[in-house]
Amino acid sequence: MEITMNAIEVMGTVDKESRLHIDEPLPIAGPNRVRVIILFPSDDIDESEWLRAAAANPAFEFLNDQAEDIYKPTDGKPFQP
Repeated sequence: MEITMNAIEVMGTVDKESRLHIDEPLPIAGPNRVRVIILFPSDDIDESEWLRAAAANPAFEFLNDQAEDIYKPTDGKPFQP
């Protein structure tokens, strides 16, 4: 039997004791077990370094080919949120 899981996104803070404090109440009736996935900034490489490395990567060289430039600014419809 496969268990269906739902996801929500909330922000929180990790304190000095490495405990997670969520900024707002969760919309889940408790008590209930949950699975928690933590996303945090990496100290390895910042976004500008990542973009610079991707721009210099020869794997993307094909994008400079005029044949790849198939869209015009007039293509599609404006996005209205």
